[in-house]
Amino acid sequence: MSVKVRIPAPLRTFTNGQDVIDASGSTMGQLLEDLKSKAPGIETRLFKGQTGQLNRFVNIYVNQEDIRFLQNLDTPVKEGDEVSIVAAIAGG
Repeated sequence: MSVKVRIPAPLRTFTNGQDVIDASGSTMGQLLEDLKSKAPGIETRLFKGQTGQLNRFVNIYVNQEDIRFLQNLDTPVKEGDEVSIVAAIAGG
């Protein structure tokens, strides 16, 4: 099963400039594990150290629904779903 993952511009250095990567998994956690194998180093931007928790400045959406309001990394995904990674921008 393959799911398209949209990669924001600041993270495309890990994907050789690709804006969409096909990844596999039945949950967001599994999908991100597969993404890590296809885009080495991206985990340093997505996760807080070794905790397995998403960085608070990274928002991930499945079909335009924020996974924080679903089941977070346990959110199920299926073929045809669209996943978007959005790097939050802060400033003042």
